[in-house]
Amino acid sequence: MGLLRTLFFIVLVYYLMKILGRIFGPALFGYATRKAEKRFNERFGQQQQYSAGPNREGEVTIDKQPEKRSKSSKEVGEYIDFEEID
Repeated sequence: MGLLRTLFFIVLVYYLMKILGRIFGPALFGYATRKAEKRFNERFGQQQQYSAGPNREGEVTIDKQPEKRSKSSKEVGEYIDFEEID
């Protein structure tokens, strides 16, 4: 009797979750979508404010200095002249 009662409650909970998912699922999905859209707009807006400065259209600015490369020594390696042998 205990096994049948347990199976009945499992099936009941399954169908209850299925029905509630159909009712509240779209609302939860819409909420998650609006929240993600809000986060995206906040980050995109910050980027637009940062990039939209006093520069005129077509003007080029460099924000970062390029790294200085050390000059390589002239002695890179030894040159070997190969000859074909028949």
